[in-house]
Parts: sequence; C-alpha cells; structure tokens
Amino acid sequence: MLKSEKIILQQIQTLKMKKIFSLILIPIILAGGCTNSEQKIANDKEEYQKAQEKLLEKETEYPVNFLKISSKEKHNLLGQTVIKGTISSIAKVCVYSDIAIELSFFSKTGKLLEKDNETIYETIDPGVSVDFKTKYFAPKATDSVVIKVISANTK
Repeated sequence: MLKSEKIILQQIQTLKMKKIFSLILIPIILAGGCTNSEQKIANDKEEYQKAQEKLLEKETEYPVNFLKISSKEKHNLLGQTVIKGTISSIAKVCVYSDIAIELSFFSKTGKLLEKDNETIYETIDPGVSVDFKTKYFAPKATDSVVIKVISANTK
C-alpha cells in the first residue's frame, strides 16, 4: 500500500470516528437540554403553587382587606332607610361567603346614633362583585349611613 493510500485511510477512519462521536454526543447534549428545560418548568410550577398557597393564606386570614363595599341610601314612603350596596372581592384566589357588615347611622353633626350588624348571605368569587339591598327604620335625625365589612367566611 502506498503512503498516500495509508494517509487517506487514516483520514477516513478519523472522519468515521468523528461521525460516531457526534452521533453519540449530540443526543446526550439534547437530552441534557430537555432535562434542564423540564426541570425549569417543574420549578416554575412549584414556585407558582407556593405563591398561590401563600396568597390564599393571606386572603383567608384577612378577608376585610380583600372585600370592598360601596352603598347608597334613600328613604321610602314607610320611613325606612333603603340601602343598596355592592360588595366587591379584590382577592385573587379566595372565595368568600356570608359577609358580615356593620351599619353606622350618623347625625348631621357627625354623632353616632346607632350601629347594627347584618349578614349578606352570598358567595363572592375572586374578582367578582355582588349587589345587596336592605331596609332599616333608622334612628330619627339620621343624616348618613356608613357601612363596612367586619368579617366573612372562606370556602
């Protein structure tokens, strides 16, 4: 065999070895990349789940901070104070029900005349608002009514 033929054969063998090496190495690298990607997805999912649980715990412990109330009142022909209101949940994950509210009746001078509690028997999902209506024989000289959420059950 000629020297040039030996060199060509050696080059062919080297190319074959490189091809075999790349055929083995590429799948290993790709598999490693997939594992890292899958691991990142799993880690992200776990972090998201922990954040949701922490948020749920906070929203469950302090429902008053996540329920907002607005209202308007008027008087009907029977002399009752009719209160129409809306309770809105700004919670992200917690569902509230049976919302206890406190109604405070004030005079024109700002003196507290009376306080009453009432429960709104509704379920409020995260980000949802619920309307309610109630009637009271308010104390004489009532000029305004202030309503606030005092508690709520969680589901």
